[in-house]
Amino acid sequence: MAQSIEHQMTEIYCFVDDYLGTRPALSRWRRSPHATPRFTDAEVITIALLQGPLGVASLKKAYRMVAKNRRAAFPRLPTYTQWVNRLHRLTRQVGALLEATCGHDAAQARLYLMDSKPIPLCHALRHGRVRLLREDGARFGKSSKGWFFGFKLHAVRHIACRVMNIILTPANWDDRDPAPALSEGADGGITVGDLGYRGPACAESLAEAEMLLITRADAPDHKFLLSQVRQGVETMFSQWWHQFIDRVFSRSWNGLWNTIKLKVLHYNLVHAGVLSA
Repeated sequence: MAQSIEHQMTEIYCFVDDYLGTRPALSRWRRSPHATPRFTDAEVITIALLQGPLGVASLKKAYRMVAKNRRAAFPRLPTYTQWVNRLHRLTRQVGALLEATCGHDAAQARLYLMDSKPIPLCHALRHGRVRLLREDGARFGKSSKGWFFGFKLHAVRHIACRVMNIILTPANWDDRDPAPALSEGADGGITVGDLGYRGPACAESLAEAEMLLITRADAPDHKFLLSQVRQGVETMFSQWWHQFIDRVFSRSWNGLWNTIKLKVLHYNLVHAGVLSA
């Protein structure tokens, strides 16, 4: 049974506030007379994470819905500009919260799924004049649906759902390039990947991290089984896409990366049982 927005808001706030409160280096990072603002960092991040439960397409819409319908829960709510500027200054804190959710029960099988998805920054009609985030690494790349301009989001996910690690790269990077760094989020085991990861070089680099890579090219007699396993990661990306992760409203790399981390954090909180959504 789906819980109310108020219930989920309380769960999110308690998790974020407890985590930051027990880590002074994260909760007291300012060096100014305003080191303890009246509107706390936990409240800033809570509103951002409400984008998932509210089902809205942008952080701005999430803020506006909170300002209109949940003002009693945030009596010291700042303006949108002040709020979003503070949110994107908290990227370290958001990353730490995400890292705290990237794990699985030690008794569970060490079986992972690895894949990448495009993060397009504009519609194909604008490819001839697009300039957004070029200086930050945005490039042209090709997916199964054609050419796009932007980035690639690489993810490794445990078979039991939680995301273990994510990396954002330019769109023209080969999937095999970030694979070794991506596998650092898992403590060895077996990773199932698509044909974009095939080849001895990628397998050997992952083997150094005690990770066995299996693709359809490595197990041609078990294509159906591998397809069933990989359906899990496709479901994960579909859920992220349903949360509007591919609708880019950010105008800076930091804003884009922070927004993606917030989406993945909400996903992990649900699958870790922290949220009863």
